[in-house]
Amino acid sequence: MTDRRSFLRNSLLSGAAIATSPPFLAEAAKVEAAPSETLVKTLYDSLNGAQREALVFPFNHGLRTKISNNWHITEQRIGSFLDEDQNAMVREIFLKAHSEKYADQVIGQVEHDSGQRGFGDSSIAIFGEPGTGEFQFVLTGRHCTRRVDGDSVKGKAFGGPIFYGHAAESFYEGPEHKGNAYWYQAKRANAVYQMLDGKQREAALLSKSPGDNAAAIRLQKNTESLTGLSISDMTYDQVNEVKRVLEDLLMPFRKEDRTESMKLIEKAGFEDLHLSFYNDEDIANDGVWDNWKLEGPHMVWYFRGNPHVHTWVHIADPDAPRDPR
Repeated sequence: MTDRRSFLRNSLLSGAAIATSPPFLAEAAKVEAAPSETLVKTLYDSLNGAQREALVFPFNHGLRTKISNNWHITEQRIGSFLDEDQNAMVREIFLKAHSEKYADQVIGQVEHDSGQRGFGDSSIAIFGEPGTGEFQFVLTGRHCTRRVDGDSVKGKAFGGPIFYGHAAESFYEGPEHKGNAYWYQAKRANAVYQMLDGKQREAALLSKSPGDNAAAIRLQKNTESLTGLSISDMTYDQVNEVKRVLEDLLMPFRKEDRTESMKLIEKAGFEDLHLSFYNDEDIANDGVWDNWKLEGPHMVWYFRGNPHVHTWVHIADPDAPRDPR
């Protein structure tokens, strides 16, 4: 078996090689770089008895499907409960679950929102056994729920519901959300609103934002129960701008998750998506809608910008069995 220190060192060095080597060597480094799923197996094998007892659960444990905007899936914080090598592995697992372009920005947000302990304030759990085809690694903390599962959870993008957010300069952000890692996504969505005519705006703009909790991402059974403006009632140019919104929403994540998400969304029917904006929590009453949602029968991407950014995500295969969420 590969020594975990050597394995981790080689993985980290391969990432550095991508940035510094000639093109042909950079491509080789990409091939050799270990994916998050492989690192989860290495982390799992490194756990001692006490760590395994605290962090490992059966695959079908109820805790695996839980999600919140600020929580710890286990009591233990990785910074104090895992050793230095293990912490480095967790960090690399998280980074590799995101696109190279946005990984530093995303982990910077987690470190900022986690306070003095930074990324070390995160907590993790492993459900099932990596390498068996039935496992999931979950990392949580303030404004963060991420999953890595090697597609063990069938029919669920990201392995199930995820959460991301950011409180940049303060808990109560201003209307421009200065320094927020994700506000660019809301700016893109508001660009769509500006393209709408009067009748479309009337359909899209709602008076009551959904709650800031997991209930907001329960999947609806049919399009009749959806609110907001249907994509099917948009012009060609407007639809293309909505697609750009989706691209921006998915951009922080690794290619595998972006691809799977789009396949599931298109399978369910892109034309069945609805776009909603909410005017009840408009910071500064400036008509730039801080809260908005893109939703279909098998997808919810709910962005709340008031008082700071909270984003709830759930994308599922329309043919997959439904879970309670």
